[in-house]
Amino acid sequence: MRKLLISRCLLGDPCRYDAKSKPLPAETLDALRSRYALVPVCPEVLGGLPTPRTPSERRGDRVVMKSGADVTAEYRRGASAALRLAQENNVCAAVLKERSPSCGKGKIYDGTFTGTLEEGNGVTAERLLDAGFTVYGESEIEKLCE
Repeated sequence: MRKLLISRCLLGDPCRYDAKSKPLPAETLDALRSRYALVPVCPEVLGGLPTPRTPSERRGDRVVMKSGADVTAEYRRGASAALRLAQENNVCAAVLKERSPSCGKGKIYDGTFTGTLEEGNGVTAERLLDAGFTVYGESEIEKLCE
């Protein structure tokens, strides 16, 4: 069975910054599980950040918390760990949480903490894409279940 890297929060794990999850609908998870072995990942936790944690957003190549603390190193460490997990498990693709400073693909928050989105990728999504992996946001899952 092919393997799919997937954000833990999409599986119902309360690992997000607010100690909540954003679980996919049960029927969507069932469809994914019928086609793929799921490999859960939370790059922020792998990078050493606690749950809960202060919200963070990308500002160019940096990642900063709303408090102003620079957490770029933790995000990069988590992205490297996620890439190793993807490579070690020979995943065919990744489904990551949209808009996240780590997992977002295509659109992420702009670093102003105003809810404004801009074109871009999270640190982990960018690392996976650069390594040649296909990355999907959760709104693109239908492409995997066709």
